[in-house]
Amino acid sequence: MKKLFQNKEALIHILKFLLLFLVFYYGTKTIIGLSFKDGLYSSFVNDYLDYISLIKRTLMFGTKIIAGCFGYSTVYEPNFLIRVINKRGVIISQGCVGYGVMSFWVAFIIAGKNIVSKKITWCISGLILIWVINVIRIGLFLVSINKGWKMPFGIDHHTWFNIFAYFGIFIMIYFYEKSLSKNES
Repeated sequence: MKKLFQNKEALIHILKFLLLFLVFYYGTKTIIGLSFKDGLYSSFVNDYLDYISLIKRTLMFGTKIIAGCFGYSTVYEPNFLIRVINKRGVIISQGCVGYGVMSFWVAFIIAGKNIVSKKITWCISGLILIWVINVIRIGLFLVSINKGWKMPFGIDHHTWFNIFAYFGIFIMIYFYEKSLSKNES
């Protein structure tokens, strides 16, 4: 631990990462809070900054595709509910978006040392991977509740998402760090 604090560059990276993560994570929570009409509602935030609803709509679209692969037709209903026609559905809630893992990924990349164009590429690639994992998770959950499938090992679908999303992130971190060392040599 003492050696970590002697390495000023590593300490600065960790502090930048933590600060950025907190800004992205709690900034998103703030936007969510200001977009709800029951709380400290801001029409400006709701109309112009509510990117969470956009992500939820794209998740619903992807879920529709996954359900279609299993032969299910779906319908969108109010409050971000996607339902198999005449059967069960799932609500894409704020907690389904994955903004925690997205905040982690983007903070890690931005805090790192790389040129801006590569940071943008890595951020977008990671966000797409997280989105794809999330779509697969929600799509399979919708199919599973309509087919009566049980969750593997009794683990809920949110935990499965976190497992696969962080596994994907750690693989991407490996390749990101490898690309950095390749650029330095």
